[in-house]
Amino acid sequence: MLTLRSLNKTFFTGLAALLPITATLYFLFWVMGAAETFLASILQLVLPDKWYLPGMGVVACLVLIFLVGLLMEFFLIKSLALKFEKIIYRVPLVKSIYGAMRELLSFLLQGDSKGPRQVVAVNFAGDITLIGFVTKRDLTFLRSDAVNGKIAVYFPLSYQIGGYTIMLPADQLIPLDIPMEKAMRFVMTAGIIEKE
Repeated sequence: MLTLRSLNKTFFTGLAALLPITATLYFLFWVMGAAETFLASILQLVLPDKWYLPGMGVVACLVLIFLVGLLMEFFLIKSLALKFEKIIYRVPLVKSIYGAMRELLSFLLQGDSKGPRQVVAVNFAGDITLIGFVTKRDLTFLRSDAVNGKIAVYFPLSYQIGGYTIMLPADQLIPLDIPMEKAMRFVMTAGIIEKE
């Protein structure tokens, strides 16, 4: 027998199945559409009309990203980029946005889960265990005796962008042998999404 409760459960089950994939596809299509719109107009100026095909803007964007990555291998280009970055860090509002984005991307794109990307568990008050992510091992730049020998660990909050960065002694950290992406998904979804 159909009840309002079973209808609600079925509806939200379908929503939980469709919403993540829909949001992911929407984001990917938005990025590809933005790349196509921006670079297509440039390509149409360079190429004859009959040579241009839809999708060439996306391909051009991927090639451009790869070329920039190659150029960053050269010392001269890298030093110019660093000088440009110093200029950006002098502009009040722009430096905050740029710095946060740069730090986040650097954090996410590092190779493996060791070192500054290590997943750890920390016990608080005996019975409470939190999962966190080591973000910085050397805190000497803070110039404070209060953080000497401590490590910065980020504890994200579930279902929102935010969390706490806590400086803890290394002996309180329990390393976890789990990929960062899996641990982040577990924490950000409050453990609901992760399969047993």
